[in-house]
Amino acid sequence: MPMRRLDERARAVIALANEIAHEYELEYVGTEHLLIALVRHGDNAAALVLRKLGADEPRLRATIEDLYQRAKEDTWVFGRLPGSPHYRNVIERAMEIADQLDSREIGAEHLLLGLFHDQESTAQRTLSALGITVKRCREEILRHFSAATE
Repeated sequence: MPMRRLDERARAVIALANEIAHEYELEYVGTEHLLIALVRHGDNAAALVLRKLGADEPRLRATIEDLYQRAKEDTWVFGRLPGSPHYRNVIERAMEIADQLDSREIGAEHLLLGLFHDQESTAQRTLSALGITVKRCREEILRHFSAATE
């Protein structure tokens, strides 16, 4: 896992995602916890972009709770267990995105873009339900960094 490449903010987001998973009393850290952590941490490009696109923590939590409820209903109706999200894949995808953008470190912005990789993850479905696309996030992230360098 590319944890050694995470910058200070991304490490803080990962630690916060672990805390959020504990708040939900779960035994795993999922993409939905990572998504909430990105916003809650607040001091990163991903949080700024998400809030600009209308995804604050209360909205994210409400959407995630709705998705959880639907999964529970699907489990009862169809007799299947909902799959748990694959958070490691997001971090690996974030590493690839950082490489594509010639970044030596993986930042929160790369984690955010990595959340769009798994179409079935809770985080991706949450973003989709809020009308947030990878294209808009990428554009806002690039805009944020170009403004920061001016």
